[in-house]
Amino acid sequence: MAKLADRIMERMQAHEGGTWVSTPRDFLDLGSRQAVDQALSRLVGAGRLRRASRGLYDLPRISPVLNRPTPTDIDAAVAAIGRRDGIRFMPDGATAAHRLGLTNAVPAKASYATDGATRMVAVDGRRIQFRHVSPRVMRWADRPGAVVVQALRWLGPNAARDPRVKSALKCLPDEVRNDLDRNIVDLPGWMRPLALAVVSGEAEAI
Repeated sequence: MAKLADRIMERMQAHEGGTWVSTPRDFLDLGSRQAVDQALSRLVGAGRLRRASRGLYDLPRISPVLNRPTPTDIDAAVAAIGRRDGIRFMPDGATAAHRLGLTNAVPAKASYATDGATRMVAVDGRRIQFRHVSPRVMRWADRPGAVVVQALRWLGPNAARDPRVKSALKCLPDEVRNDLDRNIVDLPGWMRPLALAVVSGEAEAI
């Protein structure tokens, strides 16, 4: 068991930044499910791992600035849930708009669109909302342009006239612009002129 625990810790520590969130399934190549569960439980009891939620584990970290435990990385936790449950996900509209600086409103909880079931998951004392959406919306999952599409969908057709949108669209990475260009047929009709302007670098003219 000690050897298995050490191998689990080696894998946890191999991820740069120490923010990786794991599930028991991430270690089944090292031992049986029962042995992995027991090793994880002992590592949590010894303080070497933190149980962020049922079946989710990360390395306990201390903020050098605040000198207190650093919260579990929510994006890493969502990625772990996706691996474990075989679902895809992407930020919902409000979360995406906030990430792009299109709204100052901070979402009360992290919220994601998914092709899985609608549900709420508690991670390290915080709530994560998963909301089931249609396959048409989920076409953008795992694409660089997903955050832009979700944000604009949330803002609505008048978003193109919002100065904040124009400003944010100037700074999009090339991979996002290219993604919008390649997949423009998957956008709602009202969003396509905006995407074309972004791709062509003419956001000021929107």
